[in-house]
Amino acid sequence: MNIALPQLPPYPPRPGEHAREKCGVFGVWGSPHPATDTYLGLYALQHRGQESAGIAVSDGRSLARHADMGLVANVFSRSHLDALNRAARERSPIGGAIGHNRYSTTGRSAVDNAQPMISQIALDHGSPAPVAIAHNGNITNAARLRRELEARGHPFHTDSDTEVILHLLADAAARSVDDPLAHALEQLEGAFSLMLLHPDRIEIVRDPHGWRPLVLGTSPSGAPVVASESVALDVVNAELDREIQPGEILTISDDGLASRHFSDPGHPRAHCVFEHVYLASPASKVFGQTVILSRQRTGTRLAQEAPADADLVVPMPDSGRSAAIGYARALGLPFQEAIIPNRYVGRSFIKPTGDQRDAAVRLKLNVVSEIVAGQRIVIVDDSIVRGTTTKAKMTQLRAAGAVEIHLRIASPPITNPCFFGIDFASPEELIARDRSEEQIAKLLGVESVRFLSLDGLVETVTDQDHPASSYCAACFTGHYPIGVDTASARNALAC
Repeated sequence: MNIALPQLPPYPPRPGEHAREKCGVFGVWGSPHPATDTYLGLYALQHRGQESAGIAVSDGRSLARHADMGLVANVFSRSHLDALNRAARERSPIGGAIGHNRYSTTGRSAVDNAQPMISQIALDHGSPAPVAIAHNGNITNAARLRRELEARGHPFHTDSDTEVILHLLADAAARSVDDPLAHALEQLEGAFSLMLLHPDRIEIVRDPHGWRPLVLGTSPSGAPVVASESVALDVVNAELDREIQPGEILTISDDGLASRHFSDPGHPRAHCVFEHVYLASPASKVFGQTVILSRQRTGTRLAQEAPADADLVVPMPDSGRSAAIGYARALGLPFQEAIIPNRYVGRSFIKPTGDQRDAAVRLKLNVVSEIVAGQRIVIVDDSIVRGTTTKAKMTQLRAAGAVEIHLRIASPPITNPCFFGIDFASPEELIARDRSEEQIAKLLGVESVRFLSLDGLVETVTDQDHPASSYCAACFTGHYPIGVDTASARNALAC
């Protein structure tokens, strides 16, 4: 039976000037329509990457794949999914699939870097067999590993760090040990949430630090489902069971689930706190916390730390909305939507000229003058990276008649690059680098700018299982959980 492809609209890119995410992954085993499930999961994870999308399926003996540049709704047609579902059921009424959304950093924006990637690898001391891989994160020692592998005769066909993992699996050293995958993973540094689809199983991997979220669920039919965020489980009616543990390899097959670790379970954690600030969907549960509620708590804490004498609170859509609700509620100020996003305008950074970029900014976020004219307003946003779009919006608000503008940011100042899966600007482009709040306010043309303290942010996302010490906040502090060759890592090959 063919499963009808839901008629979903093109997923709108998020407006504004923010960090770019790295990737989203989704996998299912034992579904009668695994490609459709994966399509829906990737659609729910579209916010994690909008450059390319791909799905690979298994029928128990072989793999099939479709991937291309663009958004999920544009990459996959009904015929693509029907063909993948048929391929997955070639030898069995149920099959498995993995999928990937990509947003590259320094790796080329090209279809040969789209994932999942498929390769023929001899594992378990046997003959070569196909394996597909999907990766969310950033391997900080990928450049060095690639040089070493090339010196041993490994030919590379892409400039993605994900291909390095495939070559480590294919290397003679991996084939000589009892657990080739664990041997390969032990050589990796940085952030990696991986899915490896074999003809007879999926292997799920999370790095020992647990940088990126990765969760396991169960569909109504009993099929195991794994995704970068719980929101992707929701869309296929899967129940959230647990997080994939840092350092865990989870094997999913017809025999059920089997877990092993390739690192010490007591390894220090480094959960990315910026997942709560911006990256994750508000509907997801990440690192033990429901994101929309943690963001509302940041707004409440921000109101305690940096109140403003104002007439109303306005969110910067869409990422500032949850924090703005908490801020307005804490101070008893009216909450008002006065900046309206146009969801059908492309991303401003791809426009070829300055005038066109400025026009795109004006189109993407429209200010309602009847609301802001004559008012003292507080604008709440989740973060500021470069500040270019923020400055344009402040200018529009002033032109619309706002008499005072107080900018409140529900995270600390971003002063350092991330090497673990977020494409922040280079240090010299970060607006908060070497600038005080007063200097930033003058640069943006507002009465005041205040940021949430690091303690305030961390306290909103911690619980018994995820204490403050388990979070990575290097983009705010410059204190990286692992040693990083910053010059090399800045040019690292992205997923």
